[in-house]
Amino acid sequence: MPVSRRWFVRPVLDVAHGLLDAHLVRTTPDGRVTLRVTEVEAYAGETDPASHAFRGLSRRNATMFGPPGRLYVYRHMGLHHCANVVGAEEGTARAVLLRAGEVVEGADLATARRQVRGVVRSPVDLARGPARLADALGLTLADDGADLLTGEGLELLVREHAVPAGAVETGPRVGVGAAGADPERFPWRLWLAGDPTVSQFRGPSQPRRRTGQTSAVDLVRGREARRSSGEQRS
Repeated sequence: MPVSRRWFVRPVLDVAHGLLDAHLVRTTPDGRVTLRVTEVEAYAGETDPASHAFRGLSRRNATMFGPPGRLYVYRHMGLHHCANVVGAEEGTARAVLLRAGEVVEGADLATARRQVRGVVRSPVDLARGPARLADALGLTLADDGADLLTGEGLELLVREHAVPAGAVETGPRVGVGAAGADPERFPWRLWLAGDPTVSQFRGPSQPRRRTGQTSAVDLVRGREARRSSGEQRS
């Protein structure tokens, strides 16, 4: 269903959860591509050391400060574009990175766009990762600030009811360092459990598991405890 501006004025993790299984429709003179969102990452401005807005307003991150319901597009390392959905009240920088999705309409056009940038190995890989997702939709810096509510070239359609919590996994964000990588404070990558289009996590930490399962963090803590008690020696 279409959304109102108020839909975005919520805690950023609620917006991130609500974006899972949503459809983003991109219409250009070349045709239309519709993407089903399967993986996202939340970023919380001045309270989040991994956020572009952690140190305040700049020319690059201005779209993050609102109004909500717009697209924040930036160029990563001068090579790739990444797309984010802006949430929270205007003046409060919050955004959700669109990490991965499934192209459910316009696969030929999305594939042609991706092949300009590199090899497309399978339909599963078409929008698997934030740079591939932006390429498949044809998003560039020119789309920074685009309104997702007008239906003019970009439209966001969300589920009437959010995906059940049991169908969503969470874990540390990808490519984030220092304090922003803390999996205890920021397990802010969310994805649809078992969906093949979700990007592969690469990093020192493993995704957080649900109660009753041992996480990588717990294993590390156990090793450190044994070292301190003299059970292990280097």
